[in-house]
Amino acid sequence: MNDKILVPPIKCQGIKTKLIPFIRKNVNRDSKGIWIEPFVGTGVVALNIAPSKAILTDKNRYIIKLYQGIQNKSITSQSVRCFLEYHGKELERFGGEYYIQMRNEFNKNGDPLYFLFLNRSDFNGMIRFNRCGQFNVPFCQKPNRFSKAYITKICNQVDMMEKAMDGKDWKFECCSWQKTFAYASANDYIYLDPPYIGRDTSYVGEWPEEEAIALAEYAHETPANVCLSMWKENEFRKNDHLFQYWSDFTWYEQNHFYHIGAKEANRHPMIEVLAIKR
Repeated sequence: MNDKILVPPIKCQGIKTKLIPFIRKNVNRDSKGIWIEPFVGTGVVALNIAPSKAILTDKNRYIIKLYQGIQNKSITSQSVRCFLEYHGKELERFGGEYYIQMRNEFNKNGDPLYFLFLNRSDFNGMIRFNRCGQFNVPFCQKPNRFSKAYITKICNQVDMMEKAMDGKDWKFECCSWQKTFAYASANDYIYLDPPYIGRDTSYVGEWPEEEAIALAEYAHETPANVCLSMWKENEFRKNDHLFQYWSDFTWYEQNHFYHIGAKEANRHPMIEVLAIKR
């Protein structure tokens, strides 16, 4: 692991890229144990912690399929370039109409390259599905989104991720967080970045408070060490769930700013917490 921060090819609101130095500083794990993430999301934390062995799971099967494809080399930087160059030109010709066509096709075929295309051309880098499981994020209104430089940037991220995983024992799986916890033993380290209660939880499925409470219970009962990444408070409110269910963990705090919300006026700094079991 070096000081350079690696950025994955998938974007997501709430991505922890800027918090990587903070996470690296406070994670103290047994290097012989397994690094486990039940909410792997973009994969940015695992990518930068760079464990030799990891179990990385998520309910979003499209992210898992994309990273499995990069890992087994069925998806390469070259195949990504060909796909984005072709469809990027069509997007430039037909604009939002073509974006909707690609979104409709993705909702039929579930192809991870379609998912990557949508993720890098939708509004504000959002990942959102309706109750029927259909991807429904609108177009970013930039028909020339896939410039040569932008495609090269994405391809470099794919290539970097492939190289970062090469030679490592990483398992990607689409499954519930409960199943993921069952893999853990005493020497392992579980990093948790669950959905935030009280915010838009349509990333994939719902995240009700009772499930958040169950996660806290699992975290206390597992023999593995646990690190929860969660917001603590901002100028308007505090996270009561964090104080009620995670107060016995050791907290490390850092000021952070999430670029979430359609209007800049609705985006506010907050205190981010790493709550660590031991």
